[in-house]
Amino acid sequence: MALKAARFANLFLTGALAGNEFGSWIGLHPALHELPQQAHVRSEQAVTRRYGKIMPIFMTGAIASFVPVLSLLSDRRSFSFLFGFAGMLCYATMLAITLTGNIPINRRTLELDPDTTSREEFLELRARWDRLHTARNGLNLTGFGLAILGVLASSQGNR
Repeated sequence: MALKAARFANLFLTGALAGNEFGSWIGLHPALHELPQQAHVRSEQAVTRRYGKIMPIFMTGAIASFVPVLSLLSDRRSFSFLFGFAGMLCYATMLAITLTGNIPINRRTLELDPDTTSREEFLELRARWDRLHTARNGLNLTGFGLAILGVLASSQGNR
């Protein structure tokens, strides 16, 4: 029963994080790019401040949710364990990219003056951030898929 509860928490957190990030990737940020320059800068700053408060907990929680699942699996060579471990590595890599790439860009974005920042500087920052966000989305979706495969591999072993 503990493994089922741990798996539920893991799938809920990783799925919610992957869905949130995917939605911002295909919906939110492309829509902000359509705004006039000053509104775009202000909007990105507002989103960055909000996400800056919730995402550290959300991302850390998603990664940490793999620990009880993996610790409750007795066979470290099972597909269930290997898929789960690989999924955790995807999310950990995503967090490393966030910490080393996206957060410095976020800090710079928050320092910008929307009235005086050149369009070129801002769009260059956004382009770098978007490339990193694309990589992070690939890792999130892959990690979530691997977590699902871990559950499916575990249920196949119980038959």
